[in-house]
Amino acid sequence: MSVDTNKTAPVAKPEEVSFTIDGIEMSAPKGTLIIRAAEQVGIEIPRFCDHPLLDPAGACRQCMVDIPDGGNGRPMKPSAACTTTVMPGMKVNTAATSEVVAKAQEGMLEFLLINHPLDCPICDKGGECPLQNQAMSHGRGESRYEGAKRTFAKPINISKLVLLDRERCVLCQRCTRFSSQISGDPFINLQERGAFSQINTDGEHAYDSYFSGNVIQICPVGALTSSDYRFQSRPFDLVSTTTSCEHCASGCELRSDHRHYTVRRRLAGLDPQVNEEWNCDRGRFGFLSTRGEDRVTTPLVRRNGVLEPASWHEAIDAAVAGLRAAGQQVGVLTGGRLLTETAYAYGRFARAVLGTNNIDFRSRPHSDEEASFLAARVAGRTLEESVTYADLENAKRVVLVGFEPEDESPIVFLRLRKASRKGKLEVLSVGTHLSNGSRKLGARLVPALPGLEQQAVEQLGSQVELDADTIVLVGERAALSAGTLGAVTRLCDDTGARLAWIPRRAGDMGAIDAGCLPNLLPGGRPVDDATARVDIQAAWGVEHLPSQAGLSTDQMVAAAGNGSLKALVVSGVQLADLADPGQARAALEQAEFVVSLEQRLSEVAERADVVFPVALIEEQAGSFTNWEHRVRPVAVVNRQNQAPMTEIRVLAALADAMGSDLGVRTASQAAAELTELGDWEGGRAAMTQTSPAGAPQGVLLDTWRLLLDAAAGLDGAEHLTDTAPVAVARVSGATASAHGLVPGGRVVVRSAKGSVELPVVVETEMVDDVVWLPANSAPATHEALNALHGERVSLEATAVRSSMVGGVA
Repeated sequence: MSVDTNKTAPVAKPEEVSFTIDGIEMSAPKGTLIIRAAEQVGIEIPRFCDHPLLDPAGACRQCMVDIPDGGNGRPMKPSAACTTTVMPGMKVNTAATSEVVAKAQEGMLEFLLINHPLDCPICDKGGECPLQNQAMSHGRGESRYEGAKRTFAKPINISKLVLLDRERCVLCQRCTRFSSQISGDPFINLQERGAFSQINTDGEHAYDSYFSGNVIQICPVGALTSSDYRFQSRPFDLVSTTTSCEHCASGCELRSDHRHYTVRRRLAGLDPQVNEEWNCDRGRFGFLSTRGEDRVTTPLVRRNGVLEPASWHEAIDAAVAGLRAAGQQVGVLTGGRLLTETAYAYGRFARAVLGTNNIDFRSRPHSDEEASFLAARVAGRTLEESVTYADLENAKRVVLVGFEPEDESPIVFLRLRKASRKGKLEVLSVGTHLSNGSRKLGARLVPALPGLEQQAVEQLGSQVELDADTIVLVGERAALSAGTLGAVTRLCDDTGARLAWIPRRAGDMGAIDAGCLPNLLPGGRPVDDATARVDIQAAWGVEHLPSQAGLSTDQMVAAAGNGSLKALVVSGVQLADLADPGQARAALEQAEFVVSLEQRLSEVAERADVVFPVALIEEQAGSFTNWEHRVRPVAVVNRQNQAPMTEIRVLAALADAMGSDLGVRTASQAAAELTELGDWEGGRAAMTQTSPAGAPQGVLLDTWRLLLDAAAGLDGAEHLTDTAPVAVARVSGATASAHGLVPGGRVVVRSAKGSVELPVVVETEMVDDVVWLPANSAPATHEALNALHGERVSLEATAVRSSMVGGVA
């Protein structure tokens, strides 16, 4: 069945109403709040509780306006502009034209300051505080209050990340509304009554949320502050730079603030098309990993088995000698955290300088099905032909396959939650159980055994009415389940549903477009297509490019271990991410020659023969490409860097020393070249179909990485990692009974290669004969178990501990 997904129903224009504000005649759509209408003509109405992305509350009463006739011929008292909508013929007077309003606003400010401490010089909000600003612009010159101010014990740790100073609070309830409306984590609320009213936790839970930093940013006073930033700087001492987050494929805009060439804090930037005004705690607080003593600032060369400092000339000569000795028996591992321009430079270096297609950014095992899926459905796509955040918000139905939004792309989760709160979105999750995030979306479980998701996807088309208003979001984990990517593709082709692939890391999408895959050249050009190679050869000025697909990450690791691959060039790879970390360590130790480009010492650097120090993400410019295929600019935040060489410059220097020309030396040159190459116009590649294996016997492993885990990128952010969820093993009630497990007890999960012991959580709705574990959490679950999604494991009960039931640990 062929469905035309380009046809859209005409959008009816909202009814306009005419009115006046301070004598200015204007019109706005029916239902517009007065405070928003005033903003359209540049009239500022002071406010504390109002926020454009939160439901109106009318809590602070600072935005009062005078409506003499009430808009309907009846006199009215001053009204809150944040809760009153415009009406035909309405006349609105603000403090600029009404003495009544000016007196009301002055009185409200005086009321708020009765118990507010005058500690602006030591308050983190001082210098960027709306209360401070409005007290100066709309308040009295001096206080008339002579009584004792109310005081509270301070501060309260409502989480490891967020501190609460209750006596500064103006009870605007922005924090409680964000928690309940936006993130769905209502663990803070308004308590007590009258003069004793206060914001606090419920007493039983800390403020447990992946998005807790947002309440600090939207607090209009200094009541909520950050454990990390507290007393670090004054706002007017900071230099602010707009950039993009490097952690996941959501593509959030950030505001990065530095003082004395050290980043002190990061805030969510304003980008209505992407992250609106929100970001997750990983992006906000996870920027400290390179501040330890293991930062690499000088080249290192291995002499007599020991890495020693060396000059740049010595390091380049040593690297060139080792790479030349390897010939074309060399592989390039780039990881998925590089800027798109840097990934492009690696792709060109591998093919035009080293003469190999052995390059891969993926940490997971490779399959022919995934390779063809990326070529046919992901590479070379543009924003205009892709699913966007706006599409998610307007969809009728979203199907999640191998993808957990809250853990793997938090802003996707927030957009889905925003749509689900309106009651217009149905969310279906194909998996073993509903995660906490899926429950907050009101998702319905589509049961599927790990490794056999193909069957559930194929049955979905007959169980649910899918059409052009349906979006299927497939995560990178789906590649671990044979046949699933093919089934998703067929489902979308047959029903007209739209398909979007959402990777986990910020650099994954750009790496595909830049050609960091063994089967794809830049722009999605197949390496085995002669016309595609001619395009790239002409652009790069080379006579020949290798024509056979190269080795994937897992194949390069195996080849280095058995000696068929002589050398490796590695950047941005954490061995704990790989399918078999132990095998990867052994392969690096057995490889004849390893070159590592690093920001800090790592397991790769410790086993390398040459280590080049490279600039941090905050010290270079470039871009990421998010899951929508939207280019996200990355700006230089810190211009006083300890390692001034970017990876592109290091690769260019190596190419020069090898008698070749990389062709690019800066990110801007790489971006221009990649743009000029454009996308492949030779037609989309065909999908390779893979048949799933038969269902293995025993308990199957289900696993994915949580947002906050043991990733090296979170090193140093102790307050953040202290909020990471406790690693647990989740099973159904029937599975628990069959293996003698009890809620709160402990279980040893064993694979053919390892084991891990964790507390047991019994899920009320979960597929039987399955155990779920978090990947790469403390303890190192992935490495200890050394098993992948869909593999067979065994369960063995141990001692009984406290109760943990129903997904709550």
